[in-house]
Amino acid sequence: MSENEKMLNYSILEIKRGYLDKGDKYVCLICGETIEKGMIYPKDGMFYEAEKYMKLHIESVHGSVFEWLIEMDKSMTGLSHHQSKLLKLFYSGMSDEEVKNEMGIGSSSTIRNHKFILREKERQAKIFLVLMELLKDGSDKVCNNVKCRISPASSGRRNDVTPEEKDKIIERYFPEGINGPLKEVSMREKSRIVVLEQLASRFQKDKIYSEKEVNEILKEASPDHVTLRRYLIEYGFMDRKHDGSQYWIKKDEDEMEALTLERKRELKNQYKEIKTEAGIYQIRNTINGKVFLVATPNLKTINGREIELSNGTHRNKLLQDEWKQYGKDAFVFEVLEVLEQPEDGYFDMKDELKKLEKKWMEKLQPYGDKGYHKI
Repeated sequence: MSENEKMLNYSILEIKRGYLDKGDKYVCLICGETIEKGMIYPKDGMFYEAEKYMKLHIESVHGSVFEWLIEMDKSMTGLSHHQSKLLKLFYSGMSDEEVKNEMGIGSSSTIRNHKFILREKERQAKIFLVLMELLKDGSDKVCNNVKCRISPASSGRRNDVTPEEKDKIIERYFPEGINGPLKEVSMREKSRIVVLEQLASRFQKDKIYSEKEVNEILKEASPDHVTLRRYLIEYGFMDRKHDGSQYWIKKDEDEMEALTLERKRELKNQYKEIKTEAGIYQIRNTINGKVFLVATPNLKTINGREIELSNGTHRNKLLQDEWKQYGKDAFVFEVLEVLEQPEDGYFDMKDELKKLEKKWMEKLQPYGDKGYHKI
């Protein structure tokens, strides 16, 4: 597994900030640089505590986490070379006009179209994360029904531990008592389950914890609290929200069912909050410059219009004939304007779209030699 692929084992927050909190030190995800906690570090006549110094290290040595991530292979980012370059320019603070000139792109409307595509990619990524969470919930439910998921109970049955064995394991790995530090993290699974059970008892069953609070409790057992936190989740002693914002100890079946329903409601609400965008786009013939304007309550329907043209079923005969004559590659779909929708108050989308369409029709005059519309 490459270093980049190992990064996928970390949370979104850890990747975003670019370093790990390993209890007694911070570790840079990019180069592995280690900054010990509890020390003051000098730089350029100033003094910094450990975490601030780690952030300074990333900024001065690597530029930014963004610059590190954007240089990753397409297999990691899912971005084309063209999209990566656009994001770099947007990140640098360039205006649409400046990006257009830098990229050698013909018009600002093309830049708007690229921005729309990137926003679409962002929305798709959110939906995909929600789907994977729901898939995980569904898989867990199936596994629970067939008793295949690792859990404290099932692990105990698979690794039958006698009271005498349990006492020996606790004595070996907690030499200072069950509330003391853990001797080591590496151990056989049978011992690990006993140890995790003891660690889980340090948390209240009816309390929701932040990741920081979980780390603080586990740090008392071992500096490698990240591994312990992962084990608690993998072995079913603890659960968390997909974004790592909340953690809790697993409860009995009735209580867990209530938590699961609450989590599903949250995911469904996230899905509802991802709104479609209304606006106007043009289908432009790059050979002769003629355009066809479309105002729509859902800009995602662009793909549907392209399919219609490819199938020869578009309602505009002139556009359809030239699509057939020049071919698909001669045409581009460009978002001209996204309709701003107020958060509150009455909003007549149909009426606003008519106004938007009228505005662009008057601006572009897509008739005769300029377009496919009839006067």
